[in-house]
Amino acid sequence: MAQALEKPDALALRLDGAGLPEGGAWITEARKAALTRLEAMGLPGRRDEYWRFTRPDSLNAADPAPAAMLPQDDEAPVFHAIDRLKIVFVDGVFDPAQSDPLDMAGIEIERLADAARTDIHWARDVYGVLEARGQTPVARPFGALNTAYASDGVMIRVTGKAARPVSLIYRHENATSDAVLHHVVKLEAGADLTLLEDGPAAARFNNVLEVEVADGAAFHHVRAQGRDHERQAVTHIFTRLGTESVFKSFTLTVNGRLTRNECVIEMLGDDAVAHVAGAAMGDGDFHHDDTVFVTHDAQRCESRQVFKKVLRNGAVGVFQGKILVKPDAQKTDGYQKSQSLLLDEDSTFLAKPELEIYADDVVCSHGSTSGAIDETALFYLRSRGMPEHIATDLLVLAFLADTIEEIEDEAIADDITGRLDAWLKRRRG
Repeated sequence: MAQALEKPDALALRLDGAGLPEGGAWITEARKAALTRLEAMGLPGRRDEYWRFTRPDSLNAADPAPAAMLPQDDEAPVFHAIDRLKIVFVDGVFDPAQSDPLDMAGIEIERLADAARTDIHWARDVYGVLEARGQTPVARPFGALNTAYASDGVMIRVTGKAARPVSLIYRHENATSDAVLHHVVKLEAGADLTLLEDGPAAARFNNVLEVEVADGAAFHHVRAQGRDHERQAVTHIFTRLGTESVFKSFTLTVNGRLTRNECVIEMLGDDAVAHVAGAAMGDGDFHHDDTVFVTHDAQRCESRQVFKKVLRNGAVGVFQGKILVKPDAQKTDGYQKSQSLLLDEDSTFLAKPELEIYADDVVCSHGSTSGAIDETALFYLRSRGMPEHIATDLLVLAFLADTIEEIEDEAIADDITGRLDAWLKRRRG
């Protein structure tokens, strides 16, 4: 058997002939620094601790595997009933014709491609900065790769309460597209924003979202990762929280051959709140990996991690979650839950929950379980005349319910529940 490529060789093949995008002074500096980080760490391999459950080979490959687009059907797009400002990317490129005007009270929105042409920009204090901080103590090579080579995305600066959500819509048209998008969101003190993301984006998608949440600000994020099954994606959220700030993120994944979602949260201000949650439903050659790292570095902060996966026909789910409590982070309240519902004996759930605590006045816990449908509950529903497939679907939705409860907007939560129900009906049919 051929030996696996050494990391430098794998990186050289991945970057063969690729030059850094041109830009002004601030972004050129950030891109060069990211490339230096990437060259020092190399691309991930199976021997890396945080990649031992997920094979990175296809993400390391020079070219993406072709991914067929999902045929059109009569299902309405995600969030279609929500009043929102729409920003559309097709195969990783901004599409102004399908997007709304980028203006709204209390918020500034600019394309990365436009911001990159300037020599000075407010985003230089965030772009690549949070990603660089997130490389310690665990290397995240695809985050550095993104910072170095992304040429499109949006820079959002929020100075007040946004009148409506901003919606990033990703459309996939080219079967071999390889999209790299980088978004920066900076919320000033007291600001408030809801950010929505949806769509398959590309055959292979590398997405980074850096979020700076200042004192008293609130950021709400809801993401649906698209239904194209053959797509592959690696995403990162890097966020830094100020005093009494709020960060809440929810991700729905119902298809995808390979998805790796990483979330790195730094709680630097007292009384901050960070909730990150996800619901995943997979069938067949579905591999879904949630990797979360939350650092408590201030007093009286609260963090929640709630992830649930429904798997069948050989699907694989992975959860790796860590809570790090630093010595001065007294009164920390940290909670972590990861669970899977295995609908057959062929599916697999792999979990690695971690707590690392250096303060003595904390409340921290984690729990991870994996099991089948509750036969007693199923018997109860069937004894009242309910067909088995409908009873099973109801129990699946009940299992996922507490992840959806992390979404504060009821209209958005109802839309997500409807998507889950539609996925179950399609599989049943």
